[in-house]
Amino acid sequence: MNPRRSVLYMPGANERALEKAKTLDADGLILDLEDAVAPDAKEAARERVCAAASSKEYGKREVTIRVNGLDTEWHDADLRAAAQAGPDAIVVPKVNSAAEVHNIERALELGGAPDHTKIWAMVETPVAMLHAEEIASASERLTVLVMGTNDLAKELHAEFVPGRAPLLGGLSLALLAARATGKAILDGVYNDVKDLEGFEAECVQGRQFGFDGKTLIHPSQLEPCNRIFAPSEEEITRSRKIISAFEEAKAAGQGVVTVDGRMIENLHVENARRILALAEAIGS
Repeated sequence: MNPRRSVLYMPGANERALEKAKTLDADGLILDLEDAVAPDAKEAARERVCAAASSKEYGKREVTIRVNGLDTEWHDADLRAAAQAGPDAIVVPKVNSAAEVHNIERALELGGAPDHTKIWAMVETPVAMLHAEEIASASERLTVLVMGTNDLAKELHAEFVPGRAPLLGGLSLALLAARATGKAILDGVYNDVKDLEGFEAECVQGRQFGFDGKTLIHPSQLEPCNRIFAPSEEEITRSRKIISAFEEAKAAGQGVVTVDGRMIENLHVENARRILALAEAIGS
């Protein structure tokens, strides 16, 4: 299991930021060639990011490269260079169909990308929400859906409000698609880096929804994000109790298991094992 509680965007044109990322407590990094890079800096940033991704200097952090969108003049060159760099994944903006996933996969294969380089598809348009299952199931190489909530709000003509009510339909569709196809899914960014209270509330909402983690835009968001998306000590203790009680009851031939007055079924045991596996992966 790969913990993906916190996945931080890092500007590909900023060499100091790429160096600093080696010390940050992020589960994953997105070295960005898209929004964070001006048009006249794209080629230099591409070279810098690919060198960073292939350096193996980021420890256990999952290192990905976000290329420019499929409809841009830089996309093809970005994919070729990223394929050669061999990061853990390549993040592609505004994926709207299975056909686009197939084209991306084919380009990576032609570019010589190693098998460990996966596809993370950003879903950030109404079309993507309505075709999320088709996108998620298009390829075994696609392992993660990434919510692009800023673009989704723009396309919906929606307002940014606490609780994200205008976006809940799209978030739910993408989550359903991810879980139906066995893929991970990351929540979108929170724009106000000074509003830590609002950020924490959105992290709690994202975890309650079922997201695996959240994409971030500033290192100050790492600590609360890691804390909220990690199993608490109470959850870990309860999970151990559930598994122990279930196994003891099964060995004794008992058909009914209760823990703290609540009936336990297989689904509770599976969830408890998932929680413990995540806690162990974070601890390592």
